[in-house]
Amino acid sequence: MPRDGRGDDFVDRFAECLGSGPSASYMVRVQNPIVLDERSEPQPDIALVKRANYADRHPTPADVLLIVEVSDTTLDYDRDVKFALYARHGIPEVWLCDVKAGELAVFREPIEGQYRLMHKPTTSETVAPLWVPVVRVAVADVLA
Repeated sequence: MPRDGRGDDFVDRFAECLGSGPSASYMVRVQNPIVLDERSEPQPDIALVKRANYADRHPTPADVLLIVEVSDTTLDYDRDVKFALYARHGIPEVWLCDVKAGELAVFREPIEGQYRLMHKPTTSETVAPLWVPVVRVAVADVLA
């Protein structure tokens, strides 16, 4: 599906804010696949994964700490299809950036194919992934 520059800019901003370099305990993967099962290999915009050598395999749900989806033209698909897959496979946290609305939604606690908790931080807030709490993202830095 065609992407516009604005969505790509949001992906770049998230990657920049989430990155901590090669000494971190995690890696930031941008638009690379993760393997959920033998039939499902989505390519989230950003995945924070446990640091490992992924040259011979893609990360699996056990490796994933956070997924960020930046949605412009794909909002319904990301929210309705991909999120159900992520929750079903136990991805602990997903952030959804709605480019058109200029909003971020944080989803946590996957249970039975859906996320039990959802929070929409304001642009004055800072958010941190549950499994990488040292990473703090000022919402204004990515939505500005």
